[in-house]
Amino acid sequence: MDTVVILGAGSPNGVGGALARRFASEGLHVVVSGRTQEKVDATALEVVSAGGSAEGFQADVTSEPDLDALFARVASIGNPVAAVVFNAGSNMPIPFEKITAEEFESYWRIGCLGAFLTAKRAMPILATQGHGSLLFTGASASMRGRPNFSHFASSKAGLRNLAQALAREYGPQGVHVAHVVIDGVVNGDIVQGRFGGYIDSLGEDASLAPDAIADTFWTLHNQRRSAWTHEIDLRPYKENW
Repeated sequence: MDTVVILGAGSPNGVGGALARRFASEGLHVVVSGRTQEKVDATALEVVSAGGSAEGFQADVTSEPDLDALFARVASIGNPVAAVVFNAGSNMPIPFEKITAEEFESYWRIGCLGAFLTAKRAMPILATQGHGSLLFTGASASMRGRPNFSHFASSKAGLRNLAQALAREYGPQGVHVAHVVIDGVVNGDIVQGRFGGYIDSLGEDASLAPDAIADTFWTLHNQRRSAWTHEIDLRPYKENW
């Protein structure tokens, strides 16, 4: 049973949880990783309760010791690594005149540096195997900067360029690197908790369903290498773009 590592998994009702369910449904063992043990354990338990194979592992993507411990655990399982999915990130609007240097850096550390630190550990494994996927969760901010989101856009643009560089360097070694641009509001726990009324006001299928996003990640992972996709964008049919 091959292993899949999902970083930034968060709660079961979010993109990370949906990814765990989707990959586990295909017979893969999923290591669910995030900063909060309670949340990753809840996601792993949901997968196991549905008949899948999963375990939770607490790790902060900005911490090298945490990532070393995570990938040591993956190595101890002893099975090939099918995919590593970097889904970590956070996003809140902050006017530029109010954002501090510390806040700006914290967004970059999670969304861009964390991806670099993850890739530094994942790529030797995948390249040695000569197969596997490294998949990144992007956003519309990966493509453009907007008012009140200078911190988020800078982080996501850096992540996008990192993904391109990795794809060009490691694609010839058999590693499929892909970047998924999520353009729109994700209908998960985070947004429901903060803006539930807004989500409801949009109407049916007007926000991104986590399970639908996860289907695309699985499709990318499962592509034949004669026709790989590096970047794909996802948005609801009503999204103004």
